[in-house]
Amino acid sequence: MKIFVIGGIARSGKTTFGNYLREELKKYGYKPCVMHLTETLYSYAKNYFSWNENSNEKPREFLQKMGIEIIKEKMHKPLFLINRTCDDIEILSNFFDSFIITDARLIMEFEELKKRFDNVITIKINRNNYDNGLTDEEKEHITETEILDYKKFDYEVENNGLDDLRKAACKIVNEVEGKNNE
Repeated sequence: MKIFVIGGIARSGKTTFGNYLREELKKYGYKPCVMHLTETLYSYAKNYFSWNENSNEKPREFLQKMGIEIIKEKMHKPLFLINRTCDDIEILSNFFDSFIITDARLIMEFEELKKRFDNVITIKINRNNYDNGLTDEEKEHITETEILDYKKFDYEVENNGLDDLRKAACKIVNEVEGKNNE
């Protein structure tokens, strides 16, 4: 089983890249599953706080407050989302043979997944000189800043457009599979 963990700041292209990665893995016969560490938080937002998942806006302030200030700090459950994701991987591994997590933000998330699973590939998506539309307060949140200090990525991908992301996904899968892309 392979687990790809993709990180980056808001709107850097993590989900798009994850979808390209999924398509490349399918070419090698894998059954990949794209998932999110924050799936539980989105479920809370939708089911209990009337967030419309069909809107183009993410409930970023809610996600940051619920995930960090309430669950991690107030409730002292720093591994809550990791534990949920690992349980999901264990259950879904009956149907999928590779997993792509598209929203890692904290160093602990990358490190904890590496501890729990053997074949974890970490990828950071960079999108330089792009205004992601976050408020100054959102930009200063730990979920936007901590990843900048993590230096142990297996790959770093520059998002200069969709073609670059697609090519990078192909290159990474080829390398992971030990094949040359000629």
